[in-house]
Amino acid sequence: MALLEVLHFPDKRLRTVAKPVTVFDEKLSQLVDDMLETMYQAPGVGLAATQVNIHQQVIVIDVSEDKNQSLCLINPVLQEQQGTETCEEGCLSVPGIYESVQRAEKVIVEANNPQGQSFSVEADGLLAVCIQHEMEHLQGKLFIDNLSPLKQRRIRSKLEKRRRQAM
Repeated sequence: MALLEVLHFPDKRLRTVAKPVTVFDEKLSQLVDDMLETMYQAPGVGLAATQVNIHQQVIVIDVSEDKNQSLCLINPVLQEQQGTETCEEGCLSVPGIYESVQRAEKVIVEANNPQGQSFSVEADGLLAVCIQHEMEHLQGKLFIDNLSPLKQRRIRSKLEKRRRQAM
């Protein structure tokens, strides 16, 4: 396994729309393992392949307290969403920034596992939020895109200031 580099906003590669996975092989399984290792190391609860500059529809998630219940969604498709809730979200690609975002309260998603078998997930709470957040990455979107233009500019300025101070 290997740690992968996580891209940070405003890197333009984060805006790339991911393509569906068509080959389910050892290389894909290795990618999933590397993404899980990267996510756990960060630490985070979700990671989309887009965030590690691989533009395929692959997501890994683990919202369990013990970090032992990983979920991999390949080519995920949102089938149903119900209700709304507002949660504070953060992102490994937008480090140190947390904002309230409105999402569906419950979702049903169909996806493939790394072996290509299809399955369905019904989720609510943090898992539902995480699935929606990571699926946006596959569309080239970030959680901050759901915020007002004023908040987006403030976040961009804050991150640019941090980058200048780190140099």
